[in-house]
Amino acid sequence: MILCALLPGQRMLERSPMKQPVRWIMAGPIAGVDHAVVTACPPMKLPRYTLILLAALCATSAWGDRQQDPELGQVLKHAREAGECFEDRFDQQVWWAAMEPKLHSVLQDQQEREQILEHVHCEAKRLNLPPGLVMAVIDVESKFNRWAVSSAGAVGLMQIMPFWPSKLGMSNAELVRIPQNIRMGCTILKFYLDREKGDYTKALARYNGSVGRRNYSDLVLTRLANRWQYR
Repeated sequence: MILCALLPGQRMLERSPMKQPVRWIMAGPIAGVDHAVVTACPPMKLPRYTLILLAALCATSAWGDRQQDPELGQVLKHAREAGECFEDRFDQQVWWAAMEPKLHSVLQDQQEREQILEHVHCEAKRLNLPPGLVMAVIDVESKFNRWAVSSAGAVGLMQIMPFWPSKLGMSNAELVRIPQNIRMGCTILKFYLDREKGDYTKALARYNGSVGRRNYSDLVLTRLANRWQYR
């Protein structure tokens, strides 16, 4: 069976290494979740990303207004239509040397590490974002687990809300693909940073859907200072 479980004080779902039965396990604290929802789903053979989205549907709507700004959809549409960004070879090597050992300690898959570092650096440069801040957001949001699903139903490394595929003409599978998820997450983060005139605390609270509370912003900024600060 598939078990979609949300427990008090917990937020991230990740796929169990067990193949049968398929179940979802939780990790990590999140502010504002004070109730539990446990839903059993019938057995089915589905692609992994489909199971991710089923888990999102089983999840609560703790932040129903998250990523719902009317202007954001147009910004994301332009971002999806933009061409690939190109890296300066030397800058990329410096970034890799600084960040790969840190990421290696939390993510064992070499191919995924390479993709994450490449696309975080590239998208951050394209949008004039601090790449270390993006890494801190991913760390807090999903712990670099691209299959993560939050209690609000957000999916992937940077926790993109599952209503975006239908609005942007995407396939559902794109939410768990590293390049697309990072591009969307960086675009959303940049949108809120611009709106808040560069105020990290306020922008991060908007990103997380926790405006008026500092828990999430403080957690990200602490993670940035202690682990992901770059230059």
